[in-house]
Amino acid sequence: MDRKKELKQLYKETPIEAGIYQIKNTINEKMFIGSTRNFKTLNGVTFTHTNKTLQDEWHQFGKEAFTIDILEKLKKKDDPYYNEKEALAELENKWLEQLQPYGERGYNKKKFR
Repeated sequence: MDRKKELKQLYKETPIEAGIYQIKNTINEKMFIGSTRNFKTLNGVTFTHTNKTLQDEWHQFGKEAFTIDILEKLKKKDDPYYNEKEALAELENKWLEQLQPYGERGYNKKKFR
């Protein structure tokens, strides 16, 4: 098997992991906290984000000005009533509460309940 096929197969066999990530602007120290059901989607090759301010600054400063880090991986449970989406939302809220990435500190918008 050639190297390209080997790498493609390895990529496909890598388990899909969900969790919380942080995108940090190293120039102004602003951060975005988000969740994903698949960390593979954070490959950083192309960047499009629904947060307009983050997207604008990504274009302004360039990808070199940003770091993307995994903050916590979701521990999946073998429970028929386990809801991954809800568990991910709870985990994201925990990190938002802890890091407060709002206003001058970040790109997130406060969610009102």
